[in-house]
Amino acid sequence: MNLVGMPEAMIASSEQSLTPERERREKLELNKLQKRLRREVGQAIADFSMIEAGDKVMCCLSGGKDSYAMLDILLNLQKSAPVSFELIAVNLDQKQPGFPEEVLPEYLSSMGIEYHIIEKDTYSIVKEKVPEGKTTCGLCSRLRRGILYNFAEEHGVTKIALGHHRDDLLETLFLNMFYGGKLKTMPPVLHSDDGRNTVIRPLSYSREKDIARYAALREFPIIPCNLCGSQENLQRQVIKDMFQSWDKQHPGRLETMFRAICNVEPSHLADTSLYDFREGKRLGGKRQAVNTAEPEASADFGRLDVLNI
Repeated sequence: MNLVGMPEAMIASSEQSLTPERERREKLELNKLQKRLRREVGQAIADFSMIEAGDKVMCCLSGGKDSYAMLDILLNLQKSAPVSFELIAVNLDQKQPGFPEEVLPEYLSSMGIEYHIIEKDTYSIVKEKVPEGKTTCGLCSRLRRGILYNFAEEHGVTKIALGHHRDDLLETLFLNMFYGGKLKTMPPVLHSDDGRNTVIRPLSYSREKDIARYAALREFPIIPCNLCGSQENLQRQVIKDMFQSWDKQHPGRLETMFRAICNVEPSHLADTSLYDFREGKRLGGKRQAVNTAEPEASADFGRLDVLNI
């Protein structure tokens, strides 16, 4: 609509008349995104046996879009799940300067979910140990993991849910190939070597751009991720920029790449610990196939009735 030359009263009236239509479109978009995320999370839970009857799942919240979306979808799925499982939310307040301490407690209280705020001044430890100008992310993440894992064990948590999504898994794959010389990524389910903890990533099948839009429509109270003042992970940002370019120029490439990490053929790589090239057989047991195809529109994966338990 061309508003040039229209009286102010008419412009105001026109803008007001557009508001209900915009709200309707955003509501439809929100419903569509929620259904998609429900289906993807339900499928990931089923494919990787993430949640079982009686599990106590700890959702780790950072205040970012991913962990908010993960908690929101899991709470939604819990209502219609064929098995009973418990959800609690946990945030680690690392005493970063400027961290808005009231945001998460207010939000979680309004959701009516059990939550815990762990207060540990890891910020001072990192600043003391890491030389000025060096990235603090490595030490910070190790301290954070140790605190959260100990809390989980002390409180009878059986699964620790993290908000990593499909793009995170692909970015980590390329980071390890380019800079680490390893063909590995973050798995949807990770059992710690000591058997103390099991980490799950319910958003493993979900795209970051869908999560970002969902978070915007749900109006989650996002907490900035740069409060610590640490340098941006430039290596990961290079990979992220490359993916964004591919997604625009070659739609579907990222989906194909993700299917590839779910369909590994050891005999066509060069790892002698996975394949006996002399005998021509796999080592360590047969790989189980994972359903990575697009689910049919009629399938209601959001009901979690595909859980293998």
